[in-house]
Amino acid sequence: MKNTEAVDTRDRSSGKISSSQSLSPSLDETVALFRRIFSNDGTLRVRIIENTHNTRIRCGLIYVDGMTDRDLIQNGITKPLMTYEFLDKDLGTPAELMELIRLRIINISDIMVSTDLDELIGAIVGGKTVFLLDGYAGALNINAQGWQTRAIEEPTTDKAVRGPREGFNESLMTNLTLIRRRVQNSDLKFVFTDIGTRSKTQACICYMESLASPDILKELHRRLARVQLDHLLDTGYLAELIRDEPYSPFEMIGSTERPDSVVGKIMEGRIALLIEGSPFVLTLPYVFVENFQASEDYYIGYMFATFNRLLRVMGAFMSISIPALYVALVTYSQEMVPTLLLLSIATARLSVPFPTIVEAILMLTIFEILREAGARIPNSIGQAVSIVGALVLGQAAVDARIVSAPMVIVVGLTGITTLLNPRLTGPLIVVRILLLLMSFFFGIYGYFFGLLGLVIHLMSLRSFGVPYMLGVGSIRPQDIKDTAIRAPWWDMYLRPAIIGARNMKRKPPKKPVKRL
Repeated sequence: MKNTEAVDTRDRSSGKISSSQSLSPSLDETVALFRRIFSNDGTLRVRIIENTHNTRIRCGLIYVDGMTDRDLIQNGITKPLMTYEFLDKDLGTPAELMELIRLRIINISDIMVSTDLDELIGAIVGGKTVFLLDGYAGALNINAQGWQTRAIEEPTTDKAVRGPREGFNESLMTNLTLIRRRVQNSDLKFVFTDIGTRSKTQACICYMESLASPDILKELHRRLARVQLDHLLDTGYLAELIRDEPYSPFEMIGSTERPDSVVGKIMEGRIALLIEGSPFVLTLPYVFVENFQASEDYYIGYMFATFNRLLRVMGAFMSISIPALYVALVTYSQEMVPTLLLLSIATARLSVPFPTIVEAILMLTIFEILREAGARIPNSIGQAVSIVGALVLGQAAVDARIVSAPMVIVVGLTGITTLLNPRLTGPLIVVRILLLLMSFFFGIYGYFFGLLGLVIHLMSLRSFGVPYMLGVGSIRPQDIKDTAIRAPWWDMYLRPAIIGARNMKRKPPKKPVKRL
């Protein structure tokens, strides 16, 4: 009973069995071993099978209920084994009999022979089925996985008026299929790894072998190997652990639910990272201008796409600047404000008891509360609550002389311009507060010094060795043709510098020819 006793000697802190253990040829002993390993687990299922024509052939199936396809197990394993008529010549050594069962009886394509106990335990908890044969000190690792998954739906975070409506879901293989359907090329590679010391969450690195940088790929593997987590539930865990500049408010790794966005980035030389159980896919390296890009920009005319991108850039700038400039001008630099406008602001502030900075912080805080409440409340009423709440509270605050009407306008413009760039919501809030405080303490000079510090910070950032401000301020025309503007497809014949350095040239469509 060496194998069953070995369970008591395993590492209780990690739950792992010593790799030196081996399976017993006895079916009953091996089943007892697995029962002890999965003690107090009500989802474990053990099925003993005997052939109807030869009772000497005894087999066992071990799997976890709810993670396997019962019909596949019944029709692909159980029935064929029970009804197969074994000839005398088939009853050779246990190894020969196991090979016969693997090749000719079990009707499932994905089967592996294994004698490693740790590997079989991982297979069972991963939804696979372990097949045992009495007399054989090994097992078959059969892929009969099957569980309910969310249907492929339109992404809720990256909606577009024009373009594909498909979005990733929580199934890793489904997500990989969505990518493979769009890139039917053997150059597309999928590299699997497990992350999480206890959860053993399956992750996949996806890239084009001829486009992705080997140095970036090597660095990604190195950072993933350093991740020490008990469990991994979403790609957000990884984004925080493997990113550059962990104390910067700006995102250094991209995230999206859209397969077309992921494919577009992969074809530029970037790398995608997917995990089981998360509909969000990470893309890296990530540069600043990607915050202003949307998948829809590539499905509409380049002129309108450029206009939309410039609106987003202007919106981000206004979002961080409007409150700071208002406080700086009203508090310190009234001479820079037109006389009639200054008189109007002064008249509106006559009965307000708070300084301008207190007004600004109070109203911005209320706006963020309403925004967060609208995001958490069910969709049917969330939008209505946020809009009505903002209108009612703003009007009530003005009527009660708590804040002035100009401040309500300033905060309203700030909130609307923030919504233009949902990916930058967090960074814009942080930068806005810092600029607001700088403007309050140092006036208009504080605002400009704050902008200067922001530019220096952005210029110093790197994402996997790639400058975060790649394409901004470049003197090469090709480097700016897909940044704040979107050039015509026939004019974008180079991939982004550094990211796509292995294969810079691509084949864009030919320029349209004028017809007579």
